[in-house]
Amino acid sequence: MQEPLYYTTVPSTFGTLGVVWRETVEGLKIRRLLLPGGGAPVDVALRAAYAGIVPQSSPGVRELADRIQSYLKGEAVDFRLSLVDLGECSGFQRRVLLAEYGIPRGWVSTYGRIAMRLGVPSASRAVGTALARNPFPILIPCHRTIRSNGDLGGFGGGLNMKRALLELEGVEFSATGKVATGRFYY
Repeated sequence: MQEPLYYTTVPSTFGTLGVVWRETVEGLKIRRLLLPGGGAPVDVALRAAYAGIVPQSSPGVRELADRIQSYLKGEAVDFRLSLVDLGECSGFQRRVLLAEYGIPRGWVSTYGRIAMRLGVPSASRAVGTALARNPFPILIPCHRTIRSNGDLGGFGGGLNMKRALLELEGVEFSATGKVATGRFYY
């Protein structure tokens, strides 16, 4: 039997984030991190998406919430991959998310570079789709992947948030709004 699902809201300068989680025999597992900006308040969206989910907290979730808030204030924070539950992701998406997780703070990659890293150079659109469906933004930093021409591409929290996150990490932008860095990973 599956452990019950809980959610915790995390206030930030970007709006309220929602963390869907459960306690397992392995410890805290994050099922989803919902960014603000989806229209409905985060708690309403989570209750609509997950039947029976209830608000709850725990020491581990409070620590994670504090770390997320610190990150969103510009502090260098690493998130443990062991916290996220990749079980709902397809094999390809798992590979994409693991590659994305490897991109260091202050660096960017492109959809095409990640596809090449995965050995499927023609799959840049599939990489983009996998990242668009990333259930763990921030924890697995999908904002660090951009288009090959320097444009931001997409982001579940909106392009303003994506740019702000990159700027918090020290990534610079040109006057035309393109990423202006030589720090490409992969």
